[in-house]
Amino acid sequence: MVRVARAFCLAIVCLSFAGTWAQSSGMSARQISERIGTLRQMEDSDRAKATRDLALAIRALPDGVEKLGLAASLANLSTEGDFGHENLQEVGTTLALAVQSAPKETDHRMVEEVCTELAQLAKYEGLKIDLKLPAFTQAKADLEATDEARAKVDFTLKDLDGRSWTLSELKGKVVVVNFWATWCPPCRKEMPDLEALYAEFKSEGLVILAVSDEPRATVEKFVAANMYSFPVLLDSDRKVGGAFKVSSIPKSFVYDRQGKLVAQSMDMRTRHQFLTLLAKAGIHEKGGNIQKRP
Repeated sequence: MVRVARAFCLAIVCLSFAGTWAQSSGMSARQISERIGTLRQMEDSDRAKATRDLALAIRALPDGVEKLGLAASLANLSTEGDFGHENLQEVGTTLALAVQSAPKETDHRMVEEVCTELAQLAKYEGLKIDLKLPAFTQAKADLEATDEARAKVDFTLKDLDGRSWTLSELKGKVVVVNFWATWCPPCRKEMPDLEALYAEFKSEGLVILAVSDEPRATVEKFVAANMYSFPVLLDSDRKVGGAFKVSSIPKSFVYDRQGKLVAQSMDMRTRHQFLTLLAKAGIHEKGGNIQKRP
């Protein structure tokens, strides 16, 4: 997940006490931080195991702000695809334990952001989060209110060809509204799957609206180079992103044929994960089964 804005810098937190050693893994905090920094360069199969190992190594560190920063950094990367629900649960458990045991003097903004992350992991990724903090209770309530507001959003934006698209006028279609940027690695990683799904299900009424707030020339160059055919919309004043309360990208919202918001993601999705979201809107692979493909 690529953050648009944060109240603190996790990288500084992660390296601030580099002499600490994990009690069971033998990995120092610095080694853990460096390993987290290599995750995006790994093959997905290797990344899955590394994610779990890092979650357990962080859990073995002494309680403190450093442990919380490392756990948050790992969680920030662990939803960029499908690395296994059990592995993601380990990440969520580590983050919950780290914030539960964080020192009282920990920056309240950091605690609030971590609790928001955990609330999203529980709601959108189906994790079991056992956390008894007022900030977590508030984060869950805030997320429910945010989703209620998102469900009411309507917008009109123009695509790169100058055509206007209005969300409320697309009833009868299954619509994916995807927020992305050319500079965002997980955005770029999921776009080929979006293109393949668009080609496969366009005839069944699938519409993908990819929304970017970047300059037209930047977006046009990227789209032309990759030959993406789904509509790419320009949100230069970020009003639509603001209406959806998008604070990180990529993020996708899925609407059924009645125009109801039925699913959303908190981060990058694989083909299989997109198919799971689309199934909630009534689009399935032929045969009615969603199969995970290599």
